[in-house]
Amino acid sequence: MRRILVVDDEPQLLRALSLTLQAQHYDVRTAPDAAQALTQVAAWYPDLVILDLDLPDLDGIDVIEGLRGWNRVPIIALSERTDRRDEVNALDAGADDYITKPFGIDELLAHIRAVIRRAPAGGSTLVVQVGDCRVDFARKTVTGPRNEKVHLTPIEWEILEPLLRNPGTLIRGQQLMTEVWGPSHSADTHYLRIYLSSLRHKLEPNPARPRHLITEPGMGYRFEP
Repeated sequence: MRRILVVDDEPQLLRALSLTLQAQHYDVRTAPDAAQALTQVAAWYPDLVILDLDLPDLDGIDVIEGLRGWNRVPIIALSERTDRRDEVNALDAGADDYITKPFGIDELLAHIRAVIRRAPAGGSTLVVQVGDCRVDFARKTVTGPRNEKVHLTPIEWEILEPLLRNPGTLIRGQQLMTEVWGPSHSADTHYLRIYLSSLRHKLEPNPARPRHLITEPGMGYRFEP
């Protein structure tokens, strides 16, 4: 079942879209503002985000740019703006499609199907190989090279999952800190270094020379398959 996150500050529209998409056998969650949308993307890993550009706390273009800094989830932008420059700006920021309000539900469903078809294969992969270890997100298990179980703490899972779900993508240390510990700890990056070191000892063939969980000094971290 495909996961769709709908982001809009109109409660009636959120409810209508949620019910309609659920009837089409999509797994749906909603968010009324940018802050909750970013939290949902980080914690739930949707297959598609339907994002209204006119949000109460942050412009939708900024949300798209923020997501594209660390996530490749397909995005359909919604807006009442009729100026073609707004559509161009949304697409340039990283949106995959753009729909002007008001729209028909059949039109939206067709756009959803088209965007999902174009999405890169493996975007929601549930099993990832890290060196000799097999990480299963669905079962929350890690299996070592001799089929032994490797234990990860809940915080280690929270740090590892965004990296593995976005291979090759630089994720800034502050972003990881905010997702795991909240905004008040975004600068406490020494915690992150400790947990990354632990993850490397558990998953990397040679923790002293990591090949998969890579540190980009002064910027953040990335997973290289």
